Amino acid sequence: MKLRVGYELVYECPQPTPMMLMLNTHYSRVQDVLAADLLAVDPPVPITQYRDGFGNLCSRIVAPQGRISMSTTALLNISDQPETLEPFGQQHPVEELPDECLVFLLGSRYCETDLLADIAWRLFGKSPPGRDRVQAICDFVHRHITFGYHHARVTKTAWQAYQERTGVCRDFAHLAVTLCRAMNIPARYCTGYVSDVGLPPPQSPMDFAAWFEAYVGGCWQTFDPRNNAPRTGRVLMARGRDAVDVAISNTFGPTKLVKFDVRCAPE
Repeated sequence: MKLRVGYELVYECPQPTPMMLMLNTHYSRVQDVLAADLLAVDPPVPITQYRDGFGNLCSRIVAPQGRISMSTTALLNISDQPETLEPFGQQHPVEELPDECLVFLLGSRYCETDLLADIAWRLFGKSPPGRDRVQAICDFVHRHITFGYHHARVTKTAWQAYQERTGVCRDFAHLAVTLCRAMNIPARYCTGYVSDVGLPPPQSPMDFAAWFEAYVGGCWQTFDPRNNAPRTGRVLMARGRDAVDVAISNTFGPTKLVKFDVRCAPE
């Protein structure tokens, strides 16, 4: 299946403003790319790029005063079947985890493991360890949080999402990540595109999505507490400790987002 992904973001800047952007598909999907998502900026400005410590492609610009548009489109050849489980799902003792996993056991800006550890062990301490435990966490988060865009705020943490029981996909992911880490399961936050292929109408307006990966069965496996069901057409853009590491834009000055369009649909 050919899947077209892309976006158009328009910002208003009252003054020249440095920006750091994370708006490209992840290099792990390179074998699927038929047409690459080259970042287009209008008015044109110099773009420099680098890879951060998590392997995400980051772009740097200085937006001029006034309006600036950022857009791209990519075409990927992906499976037309829903996601399937990896063959193994055992949980690994902390002392046997690869070094790269250890940072994803720790608390972070939006994932307060210290505040949720006792709750996690009370809720999931008797569940089978490994993938079954991660899925039990996803089932709980899916039931516990009521989705709604009007519940979103950029400062909401996993602890606050647990208390308020409302949020958007990033809040679902933050809470599940935190509960996994509290149970000694490495978990990392992911963002990207998720298509509506195979879903009945009506379908929600397209947006970037958040999910997470847990290290079980000797590999990183995908979990999605917001949808809590296999999806067709999931395209990773970036991953990190939490939303801080994968923000689509960081602006170093006052800006206003005035247009936000995302596309993820079969060609």
